[in-house]
Amino acid sequence: MQQLILVNNLDEPIGVAEKMEAHQKGLLHRAFSVFIFNEEGKMLLQQRAINKYHSGGLWTNACCSHPYVGQQIIEAAQNRLQEEMGFTTQLNKAFEFTYKASFENGLIENEYDHVFIGNYNGLVSPSITEVNAYCYKTVEEIQEEIIEHPTKYTAWFKIALPLLKSYLSKVKK
Repeated sequence: MQQLILVNNLDEPIGVAEKMEAHQKGLLHRAFSVFIFNEEGKMLLQQRAINKYHSGGLWTNACCSHPYVGQQIIEAAQNRLQEEMGFTTQLNKAFEFTYKASFENGLIENEYDHVFIGNYNGLVSPSITEVNAYCYKTVEEIQEEIIEHPTKYTAWFKIALPLLKSYLSKVKK
């Protein structure tokens, strides 16, 4: 059973909880999201496996998860990218945000989310237990699709995307 790192609003550890318990009770816990871009500036999206414990079949960023107790968050992000999408690349910390979202099955995501960005142009070999499909799209294409079909995307992705776009616009200046 994976133990999640419970944190306060400053991302300071305050304890641990079993993964399902944390999601049933909506406890604030540490998480990460990885965004990958190719040389054309398109973002790698994955469609979550249908049988995921929540948000199955929805489109989202390259990968996301929770670090293990005692694990550096960058190491967790790199490991999970390899596990889910079948490749590794250098990741850079971009920003952090918190969000809370409830799901139809009664689970609640309440995460202090560390966002990492990387570039990759090679072979993507996703895990069939984690990923149903993947594609590359421009940020503009994704934003249009979210407006037209918001229920096809994960809750955290819809929150993170405008934050990511704002971050990227500041970095490019």
